[in-house]
Amino acid sequence: MAAKSRTHSKTRLSRALGIPLTPKAARIMENRPYQPGEHGRTKRRSDSDYAVRLREKQRLRAQYGIREKQLRRTFDRAQKAEGMTGANLVELLEMRLDALVLRAGFARTMAQARQFVVHRHILVNGQIVDRPSFQVQPGQVIGVKTKSEKLEPFQVAASGGHAEVLPDVPGYLDVALDKLEAKLDRRPKRDEIPVTCDVQLVVEYYAAR
Repeated sequence: MAAKSRTHSKTRLSRALGIPLTPKAARIMENRPYQPGEHGRTKRRSDSDYAVRLREKQRLRAQYGIREKQLRRTFDRAQKAEGMTGANLVELLEMRLDALVLRAGFARTMAQARQFVVHRHILVNGQIVDRPSFQVQPGQVIGVKTKSEKLEPFQVAASGGHAEVLPDVPGYLDVALDKLEAKLDRRPKRDEIPVTCDVQLVVEYYAAR
């Protein structure tokens, strides 16, 4: 019952934000491409600048499935780094272990990727890492624990079972799916990261606070 409730919540959030957060949400949004609720089909009045920025920040947070405190902390790091803050922000989020587990095709959704990490199925350079927020560095190899490889979810992943619901493997990852291994070749670039977000609006949101 709890799992069904979570699925319904993700679908409703997806429709509210206008982005599919799960494969099931993507299917539902094809048939119901409008916001949830009794006024979902009606034309809404123009949002304020603040509301537009807030919504964009929520979209970014939802796609990575992280808490506000985590996003704010990453934003602070991005702001201190060289280069454009918005691009830095998404690139740092993309180097999270749970995000790369998903991009590599080991998991079907970000929530499942995070669960795999927390349950100690995932290795980085041969060592178990159980923190989804762990920052993978270029050159490091992500893998699955030998005992875990035999579990059904990883067997499905190794056979390419998630290919239909995930974007193509991005250029910054070198993946051997049949071996359940992925190497982060280099730092991701904003324009190749499969995330829907106007990062400048997120920067403006935090700058105004």
